[in-house]
Amino acid sequence: MKDLFFDDETYEKVNFSVKKFEKAEYDTCTFINCAFVNVDLSNSSFTECEFISCNFSNANLKNTALKNVTFKSCKLVGIQFNECDKFLLSFNFKDCYLNISSFYKLNLKGIHFKDCKLIEVDFTETNLTNAVFENVDLAETIFKEADLSLADFSSAFNFSINPAINKMKGAKFSQQNFSVLLQDFKIEIIS
Repeated sequence: MKDLFFDDETYEKVNFSVKKFEKAEYDTCTFINCAFVNVDLSNSSFTECEFISCNFSNANLKNTALKNVTFKSCKLVGIQFNECDKFLLSFNFKDCYLNISSFYKLNLKGIHFKDCKLIEVDFTETNLTNAVFENVDLAETIFKEADLSLADFSSAFNFSINPAINKMKGAKFSQQNFSVLLQDFKIEIIS
């Protein structure tokens, strides 16, 4: 990473797909309506930054530090979050599209997804202890050997989770969506 440092800056309507993105440390910066489509963000650092209505589709986050970062109304399609710098990795998502992204083997204890679409997302071997999936579409999302202990799926929908291959102690489900847990067992529930 370069020795550039930006603190408390606001970037609005910047198309980093056209304008060169400066690999640097960004602290408490805000990015509004910015485009990072196919941009190489590798080896950059974002601490306590907020991204609002930004498009990160297919951006490269290899070795990128994301520490206490918030994404609101962002498009993050095809992102390999599993390639981020894992030290102090912390982020939350509200009203975001994270389709076809991967969180493979990450420690995401306490992560909060609210009003998001996570279609075909990979959570294989991911620690999602105390995670909250609030009003989240999880169609075709993979949960395999994941730790879902105490996770809240009570308002999530379109998910398929096999309890035989995931840790689920204390996970929360609503009466409307708990039957999905039994679908791999071919059990018929009659109300």
